[in-house]
Amino acid sequence: MGAIPLPPNRTIEPHMATQAEFKAAKLDPVLAQAQAGQRDVWFVDAAHFVRGCYLCAVWSLVRMMIRGASGRQRYNVLGAWNPVTRQLIWVTNATRVSSDTMIELLVRIAAAKTRATTRVLDNARYQRCAKVEAEAQRLGIALLFLTSYSPNLNLIERLWRFTKKKVLRGHTYPDFAAFQAAIDDGLDKTATEYQEEIKTLMTLRFQTFDKTSFLAA
Repeated sequence: MGAIPLPPNRTIEPHMATQAEFKAAKLDPVLAQAQAGQRDVWFVDAAHFVRGCYLCAVWSLVRMMIRGASGRQRYNVLGAWNPVTRQLIWVTNATRVSSDTMIELLVRIAAAKTRATTRVLDNARYQRCAKVEAEAQRLGIALLFLTSYSPNLNLIERLWRFTKKKVLRGHTYPDFAAFQAAIDDGLDKTATEYQEEIKTLMTLRFQTFDKTSFLAA
């Protein structure tokens, strides 16, 4: 994850303590239930894939100029990842992610629901709002909100980085439709071609922080 993100006006020690307490008291118990087959846990977040230029290295005997996109178009993916079944459910659009998008994802998760279900998600406004919480309650889905500034505890963040590496780095697409199709294809391949890579990447070993790691840095 790189450097630990810090909330404004907080020091490292209390932030680390808050994360550790949340993981031990709330996240680990639901994950233990999931591994025992008693609960489904879904890690939820949105990725905003921008059709632009991504740094990479290409060796060539002559100088080449490759026209890149303006970076003004983006493809939004709101996804949910189940770390036990390794299943991905997602919804997409090219406008913005809103509470309605979140409810659409909730409905898709509910359609696959066979047992108690928990969604782990951050505190974005379109997620932590009365409309979404009411729909989750109606569908019988528990919402477990992460502590602030804790992307290291949201497993699906790794999938977004993996997708960018596979689909965007070193690639250029002729138009936005091709760009969208490439991302959809990359997400589809998490269950097929990329399955072995995903298996070692999307584990339940979370990066945590302590004083020692900062002193070493």
